[in-house]
Amino acid sequence: MKCTNKRLITLVTALLSMALLTACGSSSYAIPYSSESIYTSISSDMVDTFASDLCVVGSDITDSSISMSTNSCAGLFDLNNRETLYAHNVNEQVDPASLTKIMTALVALKYGSLDQILTATSSVNITESGAQLIGLKEGDTMTLDQALHILLIYSANDAGMLIADNIGGSVEGFTELMNAEAKEIGATKCHFSNPHGLTEDDHYVTAYDMYLIFNAAMQYDVFQEIINMSSYSTVYSHSDGSSAEVNINTTNGYLKGDRTAPSSITVIGGKTGTTNAAGHCLILLAKDSSGNPYIAVIMRAEDGDTLYSEMTALLEKITA
Repeated sequence: MKCTNKRLITLVTALLSMALLTACGSSSYAIPYSSESIYTSISSDMVDTFASDLCVVGSDITDSSISMSTNSCAGLFDLNNRETLYAHNVNEQVDPASLTKIMTALVALKYGSLDQILTATSSVNITESGAQLIGLKEGDTMTLDQALHILLIYSANDAGMLIADNIGGSVEGFTELMNAEAKEIGATKCHFSNPHGLTEDDHYVTAYDMYLIFNAAMQYDVFQEIINMSSYSTVYSHSDGSSAEVNINTTNGYLKGDRTAPSSITVIGGKTGTTNAAGHCLILLAKDSSGNPYIAVIMRAEDGDTLYSEMTALLEKITA
């Protein structure tokens, strides 16, 4: 890192030392990553970010009672105590698939307004085979609130493009905002090339960065409300003025009832993601019997059954 500000060098060095002495961000300043994984992108305007109360992790924190695949990336974070309870490959850069949409939602909530009318351009015409779509066409309109519901509950990729074009002025402009916002919240080991998560070069994130992004998105009440919904119905407008009805269901197995969380754990909601490149991914907000919140994330699981069995085992760690 080339840095001409000697006072900044001294401060960052001090922050690193403090971070390495603790497993959470409860100290006055705590750098999320260990010194070996800090980026050259750290600058003086990021120092305040690292002063936040965050769970931090510099290396794996495993438990023999949890059967986790070698390939999976996983983390469990106790939000009240700011403690990392489990970490496996959390700092490895991997394809995030539709977990990307959490970053999209975060940027949209910061720079847009829920009642803002979004108009679809040709960018919504996604032709990739198997891509999840709501069927938007050029000229279609809906509010940002509607688009966020469709984005997070149903994981529609064309909704991501709709949001990006309107909030960022262009898809490229929006992805620039995504990357700038990621750095601002301390997620310095990721890079986004699109707003939906379909496989693309130079598009990657870590499980730890996903915790940071999800944690930041949770500061918006509407985000927590949306991820808790198992279904959603709305009506938007086509360019000719006709109406299009939408009825969608969540992709989250716990909310659908297809999967069962440990008896003392309540899954509030989260986001799924699956592509051939990313494998199967899931990030959750869960609460224990006393209402204490946790973020759990698993990425790059080999299949859906593995994803949910590993996630259930991770959630059981909360009560251990």
